[in-house]
Amino acid sequence: MGDFYQNGIVTTLHNLSRRPLEDLEAELVSFSKSRPMALILPCLYSELETEAMPNILEHLKKVPYLSEIVIGLDRANEAQYHHALEFFSALPQRHRVLWNDGPRLRSIDRELKGEELAPTEPGKGRNVWFCMGYVLASGRAESIALHDCDIVTYDRELLARLIYPVANPNFNYEFCKGFYARVADNKLNGRVSRLLVTPLLRALKRVLGNLDYLDYLDSYRYPLSGEFSFRKDVMTDLRIPSDWGLEIGVLSEMKRNYSTNRLCQVDIADCYDHKHQNLSPDDDSGGLSKMSIDIAKAIFRKLATNGIVFNHEAFRTIKATYFRIALDFVETYRNDAEINGLKFDVHQEEQAVELFARNIMKAGVYFLENPMEAPFISSWNRVASAFPGVMQRLHDAVEDDLRDHGGPAQDKL
Repeated sequence: MGDFYQNGIVTTLHNLSRRPLEDLEAELVSFSKSRPMALILPCLYSELETEAMPNILEHLKKVPYLSEIVIGLDRANEAQYHHALEFFSALPQRHRVLWNDGPRLRSIDRELKGEELAPTEPGKGRNVWFCMGYVLASGRAESIALHDCDIVTYDRELLARLIYPVANPNFNYEFCKGFYARVADNKLNGRVSRLLVTPLLRALKRVLGNLDYLDYLDSYRYPLSGEFSFRKDVMTDLRIPSDWGLEIGVLSEMKRNYSTNRLCQVDIADCYDHKHQNLSPDDDSGGLSKMSIDIAKAIFRKLATNGIVFNHEAFRTIKATYFRIALDFVETYRNDAEINGLKFDVHQEEQAVELFARNIMKAGVYFLENPMEAPFISSWNRVASAFPGVMQRLHDAVEDDLRDHGGPAQDKL
């Protein structure tokens, strides 16, 4: 059971009473009459063949309050797209599968790229961006939740608690971030959040002084969670990274666009586990190595937009400060694990800290050497301004793909 402590400048909504799921869902059904709800699922085709996705599907089939489920399908050929339509046909809710690698959506993508308005690289950020565009084009939802498709401990209570803060008309929240304890298989997980993000934020505070942005990020209990919800208007002005900086980028955008009293975080699960990335110490293009570089770059970029000036000496100081703080955190987590009877490998934890310290420096050097990089995907407001008919084209492309492959009944805007 969680406590009721409010840490930082973002409201925390706890799980204090173990409220029955039926009560939550009954309220959400009532809310849906005036505030219809949707769910975005960014998905790799390979995730359909894991144990996680079929279980998620079984739980979603029982959700009574969703007006629409939008699935962004990546890395799928035509036969795999057809299979995905069959797989998701079990959903009783209206649902749409975006074939991101299909010729119609690729054609729109190429046209937008010609004006430097489309994502520059594949990945979750690109998938989420196109799904958001479709939800805006569809116009069927006022409150939207998003979660990953590799959650092996999924329960539909996670979705109910995640979307409730932005669906309840008595609340004024525009955005809600999910959090949970990353404990599974009798050990602590979540190394990037525990051993990179939090120690890095504390190091930046020590080097740069107290900054509102750093206090804000440090208020989130699990800033890298892939689960969040928001009101429809949030999507129009959102500019997000296409790489592993997505979650930090979204939090940064919310801080830029809204007062912090319109943002919150909510406890969505007692037990949470998903697919784990390898540390990949010898490969900066994959695993936790790439993730740590992308996340550090996202934080440095945002600080630069707030007027912070960086140089090589600053990054060396940040790295050294981070390293000492992170090693102290290893000891803290070792003690936390021991009192809870959890396994804890100090050697592996310190290997991760050493990698992250090197990658903080790599991210800093990359930032200094690429000052003109445009790291964010354009907002849908800008895209619609440059291409006035793009929302209709996106909607029709999805519907035409469904028609040609025997998907659910199509509709028109």
